[in-house]
Amino acid sequence: MDPTAATEPPVQSDYEPESSSFRSWWPSWRPTSMSRLKATDTKILSCIQNDLWARFVTLPTQDRIWTLTITNKVAKKPVEQVSKTPLVMVHGFGGGVGLWIRNLDSLSRARPVHAFDLLGFARSSRPAFPSDADKAEEQFVTSIEHWRQAVGVEKMVLLGHSLGGYLATSYAIQYPSRVSHLILVDPWGFPESPNVQNQEGRGQAAELVRRSSPPRWVKAIISVISLFNPLAVIRAAGPWGPGLVTKFRPDFKRKFEDLFDDDTMTQYIYHCNAQTPSGEVGFRAMAESLGWAKKPMIHRVHLLPSTMPLTLLYGAQSWVDSASGEKVVEIRGPTHTKVLLVNDASHHVYADQPKKFNKVVDNICNSVN
Repeated sequence: MDPTAATEPPVQSDYEPESSSFRSWWPSWRPTSMSRLKATDTKILSCIQNDLWARFVTLPTQDRIWTLTITNKVAKKPVEQVSKTPLVMVHGFGGGVGLWIRNLDSLSRARPVHAFDLLGFARSSRPAFPSDADKAEEQFVTSIEHWRQAVGVEKMVLLGHSLGGYLATSYAIQYPSRVSHLILVDPWGFPESPNVQNQEGRGQAAELVRRSSPPRWVKAIISVISLFNPLAVIRAAGPWGPGLVTKFRPDFKRKFEDLFDDDTMTQYIYHCNAQTPSGEVGFRAMAESLGWAKKPMIHRVHLLPSTMPLTLLYGAQSWVDSASGEKVVEIRGPTHTKVLLVNDASHHVYADQPKKFNKVVDNICNSVN
């Protein structure tokens, strides 16, 4: 809860029943449960040195959002800290609050920091999402607004990574009075898909596609995969699921090896995504493919107030092209829009270069107050 709020939000303890999707024979096949996710999450959060309030915040829909609030317990001027605009952090696809573990203490030295699991991800509720892109996006954004109201945050520095950046932008467009500064970290869903070309370029693009078209069997595999949710393979792999995550994402262990010398972080990623898919379904509704949005944010970024400060932060070695950020500067102008590159960082800038990331975000927050 924002320490400046007048009332406390609806809060529940961290007890949570096992998901109904794991009844019958599922527990013996898929080695996961919400209690295992809770245990891993708790282990990660035990690294936080500052004051931590971790709880579920209940929305009007009765969905629950797993929420962290971190404040500096050794602040020399605690009253001054609580008067600062809080930082709110929104994780990306397939993630959760645990991925911010190398940032939360540092960023909460001067102001309160809130981080939450997006609706449908990690420990938050997993409701049904519509298959319509607009409705799915609206469900995500409305849940963020309901969360803000429940926690009592009046204005915030809003930071979103990847999918979180896409949703944070959509939120800022709809609720601009609540956002003092928008920070987008390697945001997903900004550029237009290369399959959608302007009229004069379509003929040339079609010829390129014809010449470089993959074999028919490859197309068949792609078409089959497209019928499933992006992370279905983790769940379908059953007892081999954790090994798949470890094998294909060994970088997550390396990024946090100074904190954990075991598979804690890859186990966290596994348990976050081996549960019943929900936010993943919402993401699939909004996505043309894993890398592209059906409704590219580049076409809507002009709807942000022209005076709202916006910083786009990219990893110099990321698969997300920072050219989209430069296009945003062209659309909004350079006065209130900045693009920054972090060297030696990939898509997960906050974990690859936490000191640089924390310093950049701190400076932005201090520019607010």
